[in-house]
Amino acid sequence: MLCGAPSATRAATSETQQIADEVKPQLEEKEGKTFDVFTAVEFKTQVVAGTNYFIKVHVGNDEFVHLRVFKSLPHENKPLSLHSYQSSKTKHDELTYF
Repeated sequence: MLCGAPSATRAATSETQQIADEVKPQLEEKEGKTFDVFTAVEFKTQVVAGTNYFIKVHVGNDEFVHLRVFKSLPHENKPLSLHSYQSSKTKHDELTYF
């Protein structure tokens, strides 16, 4: 892995799901709707001054969203932040840096 480059795509873990669940209210507020289905499918990480998580989330039917979540360094004691997201994604859309 290159320093600063995103990792390879990996299957979502329980930790990934927890991260997605924690930022779900931020996404719902930005989108102006609630998601009944919100299942993390896969993810990448990028180490910066903290960690960026790129997470593909199934939100029902054939719809997916890609989340970019920032997790600050432990000593900063800050909550997870939904940095940005991409909606209208499909199961086969590659999870890329954005």
